[in-house]
Amino acid sequence: MLSGPVVVSILSMKLVVFAALIAAHGHAAAVEAQAVKAVDALVSAIQPMDVFKLEWASAPAISPDGQKIIFARSSLDVMTDARRSALWIMDRSGENLEPLSSGERNENAPQFSPDGKRVAFQSGGQIFIRFVDSGRAFQLTSETQGVDQFAFSPDGKSLAFSMRVPAAKTKAAELPTPPEGAQWAKSVSVIDRLTYRADGEGIFAPFFTQIFVVPANGGTPRQVTAGDFNYGGFAFADSATLIMSGNREADAEYQPLQSDLFELNIRSGALKRLTDRIGPDEEPSVSPDGRYVAYVGFTDREQFYQVRTLSLLDRKSGLSTVLTKALDRDVAVPSFDASGKTIYFQYDDQGQSKIGKIARDGGKVVSLAADFGGADIGRPYGAGSMMVGRTGDVVYTQGTAQRPAEVALIAKNSTSSRTLTDLNSDTSIERNARPVEEIWTKSSFDQQPIQAWIMRPPGFDPAKKYPLLLEIHGGPVANYGPRFAFETQLYAAKGYIVVYANPRGSSSYGEIFGNLIHHDYPNHDFDDLMSVTDAVIAKGGVDERNLFVTGGSGGGVLTAWIVGHTDRFRAAVVAKPVINWMSFALTSDGGAVYSRYWFPGVPWEHAEHYLKRSPLMYVGNVKTPTMLITGEADNRTPISETEQYFTALKLSKVPTQMVRIPGASHTINARPSNLLAQVLNTVAWFERFRVY
Repeated sequence: MLSGPVVVSILSMKLVVFAALIAAHGHAAAVEAQAVKAVDALVSAIQPMDVFKLEWASAPAISPDGQKIIFARSSLDVMTDARRSALWIMDRSGENLEPLSSGERNENAPQFSPDGKRVAFQSGGQIFIRFVDSGRAFQLTSETQGVDQFAFSPDGKSLAFSMRVPAAKTKAAELPTPPEGAQWAKSVSVIDRLTYRADGEGIFAPFFTQIFVVPANGGTPRQVTAGDFNYGGFAFADSATLIMSGNREADAEYQPLQSDLFELNIRSGALKRLTDRIGPDEEPSVSPDGRYVAYVGFTDREQFYQVRTLSLLDRKSGLSTVLTKALDRDVAVPSFDASGKTIYFQYDDQGQSKIGKIARDGGKVVSLAADFGGADIGRPYGAGSMMVGRTGDVVYTQGTAQRPAEVALIAKNSTSSRTLTDLNSDTSIERNARPVEEIWTKSSFDQQPIQAWIMRPPGFDPAKKYPLLLEIHGGPVANYGPRFAFETQLYAAKGYIVVYANPRGSSSYGEIFGNLIHHDYPNHDFDDLMSVTDAVIAKGGVDERNLFVTGGSGGGVLTAWIVGHTDRFRAAVVAKPVINWMSFALTSDGGAVYSRYWFPGVPWEHAEHYLKRSPLMYVGNVKTPTMLITGEADNRTPISETEQYFTALKLSKVPTQMVRIPGASHTINARPSNLLAQVLNTVAWFERFRVY
């Protein structure tokens, strides 16, 4: 609600504007209405600093008796320019909401012990235990490498966790001993592994991810896996048995998607392979009786896009069955209910994130919620978390186009959800957030149906004309949808009609649609995006002199491709792009994947194919003023890609700028000030070339 001084200042603005318009036009009533409407539109727009008012929920967990819910309550700290999160607890009704922690440690990922008396959570890469009744907590682990996944054993006496274990390093040649007092350069490092760096981390020491077990009341962790292998997700089958995913291939670094399920007796160390197919088998979930394992994966055909299906393994017979053949959507994070007869999971369908369930014996997938997500506040991607409680209740993060994630509950046997929190009710963000309109159009290339969403600026008047901004998602196997996104909200608040779409290659439309760009990206996704732009223009309100385009990562690729193939846009901003597929395939942190799945082979054997798909090859066609934005610590689409395009544009005398974000990885918006830097520099570039 507006305070007194603010109201006075707004009224003063209205009177000043009103008086000026009276003097100019002399039509008091009409001019006053225009002035009030203009100021009201300004007041109701989301502002850049509102990013620090946002709050959102993540990682909800329900107690074993179903009466209490814990979640991480997150926000962005204006003083530290970083995310903060604290644990909060409430009744299943949403009442009696109160903090369980101070947030000083940035707590996250809470989970109840089987008896409900303790909560394990993660902070600073370590596991902590908090007693619910007393509120007292202690640090369970103190590992130098930091803990990844963790889980209580069924009897609550121990926890298992995964952690990196340093591997043997290749030694450098021995140098002569420097003279006393000499200041020689730092020692060199010798790298002999295919994957030696990661985005957001940089160059890392060699390691293997292993699994450990530690007493829940404190003690020394014990490593229960060994060898030069990596183990991923795991689940307890009983207090002495783990089901885990791992890649035990001899040439594992050349098979980046390969994994199988294994059964480990944590007391004897006995290991048994449960699955054996080419492709990933991961995210295991075990039925309460320990007999069945639900997991996701696919048989690898080395395609650009392969749908992850839900499979069920019967440990008694050793046979696996695919349960979601008919769904044709990616399944993630399966979880059994208390009876063991129903499996819940997450999936995306036509740009919406959903919670589904299916009987253990198979049958039809039932959708329980289509508003799952809300945890990616930057752009309208799907991100969220859910948990199936022992009582049959489901708690999850719920998001819409106008609000970030809240905690919602689907009660046992219910077909509807109930929102339990309202974290942004004390701000104007939800009130000022712009809604989206869903549209479908057909691609001019092959009439393929393409889905898109339109967001209009505050105070939109259909009788007026507004600049249009086409914002393109990355991936390219990913999807946008009707989800809250601060970046697109800011673009709309700056007066743009914003449109975003899911062109061919996007997920959530099935494997055939996703593979329309197999060994053909970018290409006809350009036609999809131009058809979407035409469809929005046809709806009216667009100033066709002022069309703008931007996108990040895969969206940066497509933006650079667009300006190399059309001059219809007034200006473009290419964020963290790939410009030259040959250099990218050999300098990115995903080199083991790209030549095998994105291209028909390695660059030196398929140079023509790589170059044909590279935006760099079309820079001679570019007339559109094009700015570039990339984080200097980006290891996914290295800044060398941006530098190549910047130099090429300069040599072609195309108006250009390069915005380098110090310390930022591929996830530029990890720090809120960097999010604002990207959006506001983008708008400033567009305004420089906008026609009035």
